[in-house]
Order: sequence, then C-alpha cells, then structure tokens
Amino acid sequence: MYLGLDLGTSGVKALLIDQAQEIVASANAPLDVSRPHAGWSEQDPADWIEATEAALAALKKSHAEALAAVRGIGLSGQMHGATLLDASDKPLRPSILWNDTRSHAEAAALDADARFRDITGNIVFPGFTAPKLVWVKRNEPEIFAATKKVLLPKDYLRLWLTGEHVSEMSDAAGTAWLDVRQRRWSAALLAATDLDESHMPGLVEGTERSGTLRAELAGRWGMGEDVTVAGGAGDNAASACGAGTVRPGTAFASLGTSGVLFAANGAYLPNPESAVHTFCHALPDTWHQMGVILSATDSLNWLAGITGSKPGELTAALGDTLKAPTGVTFLPYLSGERTPHNDAAIRGSFVGLAHQSDRPALTQAVLEGVAFAFRDNLEALKQAGTELPRVIAIGGGSRSSYWLKAIATALGLPVDLPADGDFGAAFGAARLGLIAAERADPRTVCTPPEISVTIEPETGLSAAYEDAYRRYCALYPAIRGAST
Repeated sequence: MYLGLDLGTSGVKALLIDQAQEIVASANAPLDVSRPHAGWSEQDPADWIEATEAALAALKKSHAEALAAVRGIGLSGQMHGATLLDASDKPLRPSILWNDTRSHAEAAALDADARFRDITGNIVFPGFTAPKLVWVKRNEPEIFAATKKVLLPKDYLRLWLTGEHVSEMSDAAGTAWLDVRQRRWSAALLAATDLDESHMPGLVEGTERSGTLRAELAGRWGMGEDVTVAGGAGDNAASACGAGTVRPGTAFASLGTSGVLFAANGAYLPNPESAVHTFCHALPDTWHQMGVILSATDSLNWLAGITGSKPGELTAALGDTLKAPTGVTFLPYLSGERTPHNDAAIRGSFVGLAHQSDRPALTQAVLEGVAFAFRDNLEALKQAGTELPRVIAIGGGSRSSYWLKAIATALGLPVDLPADGDFGAAFGAARLGLIAAERADPRTVCTPPEISVTIEPETGLSAAYEDAYRRYCALYPAIRGAST
C-alpha cells in the first residue's frame, strides 16, 4: 500500500492506493484560515498536524490492515507558505499562506532586482515565499532574527513525519530562491533577503526518498519499519502526477479554490514577462509552466454565500445547455490576480447589471468570468511559447458540465473529463510514494486516466464568447484605473 497526504488550504486529505494504483480508501479533515487583516491569510502549523492525525485516525478505524501495509508515503501541499522555525523547530508565528498579499511592496522591490527573474525564470509574486520573509524582517524583526529554518507547509509535515528538514524541486521553485534551471538554491537570491542556505531545507527530487517515517508514528498507525517518505510535490505538480500530465504537450485545467492551467515541459522555458510560472516538475529533468487564477471555485462559493444557496444549486439552475453570454460580466479578482496581471490590489466586480439580471444571470457571469480567466492563462502560455492541443479537467468545479462547456468554448480546445475516480494531488502524492519506495519508473507510474467524455467547444457560440472575452479584457484596465 502507498499513502498520499495532501495538505490543502481548506483541509488535509489522506488517500491509500494499492500496487495496481487502485484507490483503497481516503479520509479528510478540515482546516480553517485566519484573516486578521485585509489581504492577510494565515494558518497555525499545529493545525496541519492535528488535521493529518485526524485523517489517519479515520483511515486506521476503517482500513487498519491496508494502513499497516503502507511502504511509501508521498506528500503534496499548498505552495509558497512561509513557516518560520526557531532553533528547536518550533514555529515562531502562524504560517503566511500563498494567498496572502501583504508583501506586495516587498515583492515589487525584489522583482526590480533583475537577478530574480534571471535566476528563477519568474516574476516575484506577492504570494511567493521570499517577499514574505522581507516583510517579516521589516515588521517583525525579532521573529526574523530568531528564524533558523524556513519551511513550506508540506515540508513542515515532513519534519513531523521524519525529523528531516527537506523540500523538493517543484515546491521550492515557488519560493523565489531556487535556481530553477539548475534545480538548486541560489546563494545570491537568499543573500538578497538576508538569508543563506543554512536557513533552507535540503533538496531532493519529488520521486526520491526524503526520509523514513519516525518509529513513534509508524507504531501509532500500525505500520512497519522503514516506511519511505518521498520528496513529493507542490499541489499542482502533484495533481499533474495524478492526472498523468508529465510528458511534453500534456496539460490540465484545475478548477479548485484557485484555478490553474498547467502544461508539462521537457525543458526549462522561462518567460516571466507573460506572468506564467515556470517551475520544476516533480519528476527529474522535467519542468512545467502554469497560469494561476487566485479565485476559481472560490468565486462561485462567494456567490453561493451571499445568495444563501449551495454552489451546486446555482449551477443546476442553468441547465446543461450552454447559453450565449448575457452582457453581464464578472471579473473574478476577489483576492487580486496572478496571471496575467500580477496585481494584488485589483478586486472583483460585476459589470453590465440590469433589472433583469437575476440569480441565474449572475451565476452564468461568474462561470464565464472564470472561463475567461482561463483564456487569459492560455494566451499567456502561448506568449511563453507553449501551444496546447487539449486539456484534462480536474478539481471540484469539473463536476459542473455547464462550466466545462463554458471553458472549452472560451479556450477553443477540447476538454477531457476523466472517468470516475480521484486523480488529484493526494493521488499524485501516493504515486510519488510508490515510485520512491519501489524505485519505479516515474513515467510508467504516472499515466493519464481513462477519459469518460470529451467536451468540444460549441462552435455555434464561439463568436459570442469571443465578443464577451474581448469585453472582459477591456474591463481590467478600466476597473484598475477606477480602484487605485
């Protein structure tokens, strides 16, 4: 058996697979996010451990024999979080998360240093880890001075599981301290933030062994000795491993809390001016590019909250037949936006509201707005030199056939929907645990899923969608000018 642990923003998921990669069982435990000030987003690392223990306790209760047979564990996690530890590995403050934008000024200052884009291949976004440490130094100097290690969220879980300070390439690439081409920490970029390599964890590939499960935990969960803990991956690279998006030319669109358009690459292809992320993949000698939308299903969840409805009720009211855009446009910038705007200050809005703009019209506009944000990402990937023939849809939002039709039509690409199953980050993490424990061939393990249906663009609505997308594009500079 092999165990995948995915530390997300809203919860921890534990998933068991067998040698045939069949899912045996899974369990979830929720997490809350603290937002003490506007633009802040934090979690207590102790909550990650508590949620992981709860998920594994549930697995032990329901599948004790399977859990006892685990030989390898893979980790996946939310990226970019700054978890600051003292000399005794105690967290000095709550972890600052990926969607925290307080360090936007610090990010802009680092980005103005040409070395960052040259070495990392990326813009220094406010959500990245390095500007968070500059913010801490300026605003909490006593905490910065006491910081001995900086860990990403899943790597704090690894420390608890193994006692080792280790990260891996895909997650480390999102810190703005990694030389992404050479796959190693950059001493120059660390020095630019008054840190050095002693503050960083060691690095392994996602498919490699990073340590062994501590005997205390192995005994608690009924596991044997020498359980391998793999390097693992950041959540998007782990999802790519789960969806089989590891070969050049393959891609997925993830409709989760955030949205991601992810393309695997066989070479390092940076183009920071496009605001596309260029990161290491979880597999050796592999990279990926991705565009990131900060509020994907979060946009629908927001509308559900203010209308007193459930997200599924909102989308069900639209039916299954794709409709032409109504003239109401939604900009999904509830937490700012990454690709293509790199704008932490912009906020979402509805434009074109009229007396007849009822709840279904607003729902339709939200789904279209996120679809157009994916189109923005597609255009940015093209600018970065990546052409996509089709995408696989994953994430909770992919359960809405209407939304997938809107995305296919907005992108002008076929969207493949996997057959029933879980091909997300926890599954990808379990695959990485299998690879590390058995020294298996990564590309033999990380195969794409069976496709149940392909959703083609609705050509009869292509012109209407194109007009609506052009209107959407014109609104960003207008809203930006009115809100800053």
